[in-house]
Amino acid sequence: MEICRSIEQCRAAIAALRGEGKRIGFVPTMGALHDGHMSLIALARDNAEATVVSIFVNPTQFGDATDLEQYPRDEDRDLALLEQAGVEVVFLPDVDTMYPPGDETIVETTRLANMLHGKVRPGHFRGVTSVVNRLFNIVQPDVAVFGEKDYQQFLIIKKMVRDLHMPIRIIGGPTMRESDGLAMSSRNRRLTPADRVAAVVLSRALDAAEEQAKQPNVTVDDIRDVISDTIAAEPRATLRGLDTVAADTLDYLHGPLNEPMAIMISVQFSDILLIDQRVIQP
Repeated sequence: MEICRSIEQCRAAIAALRGEGKRIGFVPTMGALHDGHMSLIALARDNAEATVVSIFVNPTQFGDATDLEQYPRDEDRDLALLEQAGVEVVFLPDVDTMYPPGDETIVETTRLANMLHGKVRPGHFRGVTSVVNRLFNIVQPDVAVFGEKDYQQFLIIKKMVRDLHMPIRIIGGPTMRESDGLAMSSRNRRLTPADRVAAVVLSRALDAAEEQAKQPNVTVDDIRDVISDTIAAEPRATLRGLDTVAADTLDYLHGPLNEPMAIMISVQFSDILLIDQRVIQP
């Protein structure tokens, strides 16, 4: 496994792999790796002959400087996991590498980035697309894998790739969960023990929504109500965002449920914001 900290080193390592006729699968991460990340890497390995993983805690997608500072980092552990997974190249740039002095260029999906969860975290998705665009330019992968846990982000990346004519196939990895149902996330490490127990309410609310969707003549409002009521019953949880939208376009849905619907929720526990999602069928 080659560890690259400069763009030049990363491009040279990838060029060598391409010289061997290998297609490149790419998984961008912010480190603090868990089994969810490992599942994305496995998907990349299934769809390409060589795998590149980046680790970069991207400052432009954080609205809160404290949140950025406290984001978990464990480079030695991450590298050990990646080597065990058979990753060929790890790209570990610093902030000045990704955002050189005087940098002023952004990339943004103007509609998708500023709706739904984008209203809860203004500027977040602009930071995501800006850094992913840079990473794609550096790595130039054939395939890139993103988790579906952040469903809006997944669709935003697909939209950016389509709009900018990038020759990259985007693959979504299903949400990986802990044994109690909580979606795996690097942020889970920062939860207090009491908040960690309470956080299972996210998946419990989505389970309740899925059951509600099976009822005859169910409406979108019925499903929203059962989610809100489930979250409200947990005193440590504060519902920050609840979006019930068409699964393919993210347009808001109203009235009877008669097409696949994506449910995206964001819930606050102390100073930690967690997200979860599910696509349910009518």
